[in-house]
Amino acid sequence: MTTPWQDPTSVRLMLDDLETWAVVGLSGDTSRTAYPIAALLQQRGKRIVPIHPDAPTVLGEQGFATLADVPFPIDVVDVFRRSDAAGEFADQAVAVGAKAVWFQLGVIDEPAFERTVAAGVPMVMDTCPAIEWAKPAR
Repeated sequence: MTTPWQDPTSVRLMLDDLETWAVVGLSGDTSRTAYPIAALLQQRGKRIVPIHPDAPTVLGEQGFATLADVPFPIDVVDVFRRSDAAGEFADQAVAVGAKAVWFQLGVIDEPAFERTVAAGVPMVMDTCPAIEWAKPAR
């Protein structure tokens, strides 16, 4: 059984069709979960864009301090922040015209989900691309 925020159609749209992933919280710290997931996204052909206050270059990609600083279109905003801090990034994603929002495993903000979907932007929460790619095709 899936929750409304793990809609298979939204998951497939993001994993199969959307290419540029802004990864909120991505730094050069290889021990943080965002790093190997960003590397996996790259291995799967996605362009990653690190979003971090320090704006580091990570995995060969220039970082930006905020989503608003990114000078090109973003397809997916992938959020590696605690649930209590994640909602603002869903709002920023809508504001910058992102096509979708993904909150990582353990990150749930139902009001942010409702706002984002109401704005016409698909959103996935509480799962990870690595988990979803490992599932058998439906």
